[in-house]
This record gives sequence, C-alpha cells and structure tokens, in this order.
Amino acid sequence: MFSQGQLVFAGLFFVAFVIAAIYSYRKDIKIHNEFYKGNYKIVIGFVVFIGILFLIKVFFKR
Repeated sequence: MFSQGQLVFAGLFFVAFVIAAIYSYRKDIKIHNEFYKGNYKIVIGFVVFIGILFLIKVFFKR
C-alpha cells in the first residue's frame, strides 16, 4: 500500500513534529499557565460527553 520511502518519511515527519510540539510547549509554558487556568474542566467535560454518547449508542443498539 505504501512504499518503503513513504513509510520512512512518515516516521521521520512524525518524530520531527512531536519534537517541535514539545519544544514549543516548553517555550510557552509560562503563558499557558497564566492564560489557560482551569482547562482541565473542559477536557473532563468533553470526555464525559463522549462517554455519554457512547453509552447512548450501546443502550439503543440492543
């Protein structure tokens, strides 16, 4: 499906992207702590919402 070169490129691109994302986050961590307080509440709400949708799907499938 994919050639060897495409797989190597995808792997290297993924590694470079993760390194760049970690570097950028580390550089801006002070700003994140100042402006994005309480974001964990939104993440928890989102996870609960997805869980409820999953439970509704399972409940009505039976």
